[in-house]
Amino acid sequence: MAVETGTRQEERVEGRVWTMRLAPYGRPSAGAVLLSCSRPACPDQRFPEGTAAGRKAAVAHVNTHLAHIRAGGGPRGEAWCACRAADCAWHTPDPDAGRRSGPRPPAQAARCGGPVVLTVYADRAGRLWRIAETCARCAAATPGCRVLDTAAPSPVRTASARTDQIRTASARTEQTAVEAAAQQQPAGGTAADGVAAVFSDRSPSPAADPSAPAAGPVQVPQARAAVVGAAARPAKRWGKIAQRTVPHDLQPDVLRTELIELGDAFRAYQKRPEPDLALLAELHDRKARAFTLWADISGDHSLRHEAQRAEQAAQTTREMHENRCGSPADGGPAVERLLTRTQAAHARTALGYTAAHTPFPQAEVRLVVLMLALRAARNGTGNVTGQDLTGWLQGDAEPVLEQLVDAGWLHLPGTVAEALASRPEDATAFTVPALLPGQPRPFAFGKTTRSKISGWAQKVLGDRKLRKKKLGPTTRLLALYTAAHTRPDGHLGPAEDDGLDLNQAAAFCALPPDQVAEHAGLLITADWLSEADTTANRLHGRLAERVWPLGGLL
Repeated sequence: MAVETGTRQEERVEGRVWTMRLAPYGRPSAGAVLLSCSRPACPDQRFPEGTAAGRKAAVAHVNTHLAHIRAGGGPRGEAWCACRAADCAWHTPDPDAGRRSGPRPPAQAARCGGPVVLTVYADRAGRLWRIAETCARCAAATPGCRVLDTAAPSPVRTASARTDQIRTASARTEQTAVEAAAQQQPAGGTAADGVAAVFSDRSPSPAADPSAPAAGPVQVPQARAAVVGAAARPAKRWGKIAQRTVPHDLQPDVLRTELIELGDAFRAYQKRPEPDLALLAELHDRKARAFTLWADISGDHSLRHEAQRAEQAAQTTREMHENRCGSPADGGPAVERLLTRTQAAHARTALGYTAAHTPFPQAEVRLVVLMLALRAARNGTGNVTGQDLTGWLQGDAEPVLEQLVDAGWLHLPGTVAEALASRPEDATAFTVPALLPGQPRPFAFGKTTRSKISGWAQKVLGDRKLRKKKLGPTTRLLALYTAAHTRPDGHLGPAEDDGLDLNQAAAFCALPPDQVAEHAGLLITADWLSEADTTANRLHGRLAERVWPLGGLL
């Protein structure tokens, strides 16, 4: 027996695995990626142009390996299952495991079976690709796994399977054999001595007919989701949502079913090619109600906290949907806005901070202070190029920078001339001492919001029609101020026909109030405002429809 076992192990070989991974390379801001392959003969490949080029190369690399495998005869029938060698960690747990009693059986006994197949797997994030020789049952249990080829049955494996099945059949009692035959006969097995072993591919066991020849090519089973229909499956009693396992005995049944369906719905939403914020807000609302009831039943305070988070997520998602895709009051077209309502409020905070903390009253200085403060809002440091500075102020950039450096508001590592000569690949790092972490924090927004607001201000100042008209810093500050104080229909001010306070608008732009009308007229000629009026000490007006996406909603 020992000799037989040793011979069998020597004749079997380990299943082959090829793994390709895509990982960031170098500085995260550079966007470069590194493609590596588990085969030592394959060198690493670097792609400075980004993830898309890396994924394209990864797919081509996978196809190259597949071509070599097919040229070498395809998958090997005598190979061990590579998934089994990894403790069957490549496929998800059995969804019925939650209602089993006692310890879970070993992965090998519960999963492995059927012929050897060649599979390819790609994760949903587009970062990992795997080619492997596995058994048909593990291939069917692995989500996203595709079977490309089936190995011809190995004579050693067929004989071993036949010997194992006969030994198992002879060890059973007559009653057990009859019951097994009665249960497995409808699945397609053929009884032999009262026993019919049925594999995952629904092919008869070699032990079923000792006189039958070696098994021919078999049909590989499809993934579990494609074989078992929803109508034939009983109601699920096990599931996960928000990294929590739904207890199989949770009562009432309607709550357990809702939680399981919600978990499936969130996972299905993540696979959508395009976002649907209205649907996502509805899912968060359902989650909040379900978790509140779950917390009431179980007394778990963490569930109630999760319900509150879901309520906030639903409200935020709904606001994003209204702000980005909502229609104006006059029934106009839908507008996808650059800033959400919350981000627009933070942008107005940044405008107010600039007006109160600019060391010099000139409009040129205020404009540069605003743009640099937005870049350094998080930790007091940022990067700027000469192209940025000259784009903001044309020929006035050098004296403005010298004023800020002399006043101590801005620190540069070199001279002002070097900062103006810096290029995007070698940007100048600057420091705003008033915004360093040790100082009081004037801004409460995070990294993403800071980037959004900075990009919004850059788009306003770099508007093509404002540049074409060669409007000065004062007029462009007024463009920023009007864009930050709009309603969904493009009108200025928080209430119907209320407009903006003329004195506050003039103070931000470093203008006398009686000169605001002149600069508002310049914005009309640049198609930034469609109308403007400064009567009754108010600035009434409306953004041109072309710049509605830049409007910061009040």
